[in-house]
Amino acid sequence: MTPPARAELPLDLRAVRAARRFLGEQLCTAHHSRVEDEAELLVSELIGNGLRHGLPPVVLTVECDGRAGLRVSVRDHDPTPPVRRETGPEDESGRGMGLVDLVSDEWGVETSPRSKSVWFRLNRSAPAV
Repeated sequence: MTPPARAELPLDLRAVRAARRFLGEQLCTAHHSRVEDEAELLVSELIGNGLRHGLPPVVLTVECDGRAGLRVSVRDHDPTPPVRRETGPEDESGRGMGLVDLVSDEWGVETSPRSKSVWFRLNRSAPAV
């Protein structure tokens, strides 16, 4: 088990790169090789959403439990939850939460009067030997 690690991210285009780097530094050995690509993709989506639709600060939290898997959350200070939109082939945006739903094993939103936290969990089983 890896204790939770938190990072407040810059409020500009560097945030996604900083989030991916921070995530890579926090992944536990139990899940790192099985979930790294998916986790980086989903973190990029959630950070981008937080920057576009939320209010600062944007905080990334990474927790890794060998049994439950990797749990990642992104908190910002706008309590409005994200909306999963139906998109067409010509749409240039709006696929983020659909992607989170498709790729993650589980996801959700926790709200308070002043903020929201969007989280996902990845727990890929070890490959059969």
